[in-house]
Amino acid sequence: MRGILRIAAGHLFTAFRERVTLFWFLIFPVFLLAILTLIFGNMGQEGEISFAISVVNLESNTAGPVDFAAIVEGVFEETGTASEEGKEPLFTLTHPSDGEDLEEFLAREKEALRLGHRAAVIVIPEGFNQELLERMMRSSSSPSGNGALTIYINEGSAASEMATSIIEQILAGVDREILTHIGHFQEEEAIPSETLWVGSGGEELSYVDFLLPGVILMGFFVNGLFGVPGSILFARDRRVLRRYWVTPLTVPHYLAGFSLGHLTLCLIQFVLILVLGRFAFGATIKFAEPMPILFLLLGAVTFLAFGFFIASVAKTANAGMASANILNMPMMFLGGLFFPIGGLPTFLKVIVYANPVTYLAEGLRMSLGVQGETFSIPLTLAVPVGWIAFCIFVASRRLSWDVK
Repeated sequence: MRGILRIAAGHLFTAFRERVTLFWFLIFPVFLLAILTLIFGNMGQEGEISFAISVVNLESNTAGPVDFAAIVEGVFEETGTASEEGKEPLFTLTHPSDGEDLEEFLAREKEALRLGHRAAVIVIPEGFNQELLERMMRSSSSPSGNGALTIYINEGSAASEMATSIIEQILAGVDREILTHIGHFQEEEAIPSETLWVGSGGEELSYVDFLLPGVILMGFFVNGLFGVPGSILFARDRRVLRRYWVTPLTVPHYLAGFSLGHLTLCLIQFVLILVLGRFAFGATIKFAEPMPILFLLLGAVTFLAFGFFIASVAKTANAGMASANILNMPMMFLGGLFFPIGGLPTFLKVIVYANPVTYLAEGLRMSLGVQGETFSIPLTLAVPVGWIAFCIFVASRRLSWDVK
């Protein structure tokens, strides 16, 4: 036991002595947490975020009893006006100018949407008023399929996805008001609902509460991916490991001590980032529950196993660092650590679903109450455990303890 503790202490002292390790261990996670919170910290707060959208009204028949197209257009006009001075409106609207060709305007706005300059383009089609009026008059509530609003969005854009969700809620409210106005909506028969924010103390969930678990896992990830193979491979290349084997220390004892030191590093890192997130940026989530602790421990062990895997397949320390860099960006940014990944293209979702980071981030956030359930809890546990078993199996057969 004394040998295991000495190996763990040696790993800790070496880590704190290396400037590169300290940068990735503490400075980079803190910098990332600070910069992302400062840039996106106001996301979701009223008056702090605005979406650029376009509304194109192609309806020319306005002689009916009710101009529904004008009502819809007027609602979005209202959302394009700030409710308070100094606040951003929910939407920044773009309209065709008087006399402008609507088809040319629509084509230009769709190109702006493709380039990311618009979050959505809403088209009110020709015949919208007549179709909606006929729908109201029919006993069946099912529309015929003509005259529906068209909402163009940019697939893979987080802003477009968020704007579309808000637009759908606005249109649902418009539909309800119209039905109420003509007497087809019965308030007492509606399903009652209440909107509650998920978070601590019933307060609004902030971006830092979403981000903090991802940054903590990112710290564990970087430590495992770079710190573990770096320490093992550099010690092997410098013929330090071979000196251990002339002592009574066994390979399992060395690995146990190394793992204990690594997990202690993760614990120190977790405490530092949590304190910064809570007191500097106002995070409110609480980790002192069994499930969050389980996912934190599982994350640290998963990335430790990945480090052993890289150390086992790399022939030199430089090759190990190159392998870690190849895995770093895809696994980190396609794991949902910093932003939601629901709108990614299909070919990228293959990486997302094979990535253990995805399940660890989802599971940790679900256990903290900052995200709804995308995967089941057993699945978020099983996939990382499967990767741990695979990495340990490969490392046990391929890891070389001396320079060949």
